[in-house]
Amino acid sequence: MTKKIVVTGIGATSPLGGNATDSWSNLLAGMSGASALLQPWVEELALPVTFAAQSAVKTADVLERHETKRLDPSSQFALIAGREAWADAGSPEVEPERLMVDWSTGIGGVWTLLDAWDTLRERGPRRVLPMTVPMLMPNGPGAAIGMDLHARAGIHTVVSACASSTEALVNAYNHLQAGLADVVIAGGSEAAIHPLPIAAFASMQALSKRNDDPATASRPYDVTRDGFVLGEGAAALVVETEEHAKARGARIYAELVGGSVTSDAYHITAPDPEGSAAARAMLASISGADASIGDVSHINAHATSTPVGDIAEYNALRRVFGDALDGIPVSATKASTGHLLGGAGAIEAIFTVKALAERVAPPTINLTEQDPEIPLDVVTTPRDLGTGDLLAISNSFGFGGHNAVVAFRSV
Repeated sequence: MTKKIVVTGIGATSPLGGNATDSWSNLLAGMSGASALLQPWVEELALPVTFAAQSAVKTADVLERHETKRLDPSSQFALIAGREAWADAGSPEVEPERLMVDWSTGIGGVWTLLDAWDTLRERGPRRVLPMTVPMLMPNGPGAAIGMDLHARAGIHTVVSACASSTEALVNAYNHLQAGLADVVIAGGSEAAIHPLPIAAFASMQALSKRNDDPATASRPYDVTRDGFVLGEGAAALVVETEEHAKARGARIYAELVGGSVTSDAYHITAPDPEGSAAARAMLASISGADASIGDVSHINAHATSTPVGDIAEYNALRRVFGDALDGIPVSATKASTGHLLGGAGAIEAIFTVKALAERVAPPTINLTEQDPEIPLDVVTTPRDLGTGDLLAISNSFGFGGHNAVVAFRSV
């Protein structure tokens, strides 16, 4: 028997705000989270890209000192978002054995790893901290949340590049359907604004090089788009069975109605230009919601602002929706947040949930001249989604050919 799965709590720390409310309101206001990097290593290393979308609020302003000392930044972000989502859900009373964490990251504890390497080379092995391994582990962020909330039904970590946190949400849906938990905290985090990832992404021509104007650098679908903007932060959603939520009188934001994961098996970085596997993921998410393509009211696109990626996603969307795509409003919210890599799908899932709850599609900023090869109905100012039953999908695609899609319905 298929259960109804609902979203009862949201939390985030992002380039747009230190919590989910501020991130959403600043998104609606058309704000950009991108700015110049002022760290001395930018000039010292002559980095070709000198900006990013940094978290709006420093973790040290939110967490206790011992937490910032013993957790990698990716885990610090996770803990902030997870605690907010838990409190927003009303701190559910649930047996620890029925509480699960489905978390994700694309890169993991890169700051810890590379700082430890510097320490080893410069000061010797005795100065490498004993907490180095727990701090750099990709499952560290999920473990931090799980220990904080005493989740004993399982703490799972997905690492599938930029599709990671959407896949974590798909796993949460499946775990709840399988009866393995009553409540799941799902999401993702990333803290990779470090000189090495910046240099590496720039070397592969993935990052925008608009150093003179960071706020307009992420420009999905624009003819002048030249790459993504690296972002950081975390987002978390509390999802649970409707039965459990109603029994405790919880507020429900939206219903999580389905999700799907597929793979291109095409190229380690480039998406399949035909988008067949991405299209399958979208179709499976929609059919899992017992819906048809004509029921989709809104799309939150992956849309990273790369020349190749935006077109590949458009081809996949056209494959799924055909002519019906012309009437569906599309938001590309990375234009505002930058690309949170493993945390991207989770923050965009929150934006999709909020869009349904408030019946407004968020804007895509920086679109000045739309690429004629991508004739989408792109939302450039907040748009009323109307009344009645709304269905929305949120797409995520990652290096390695990972495709993950989740679908939400209004309540």
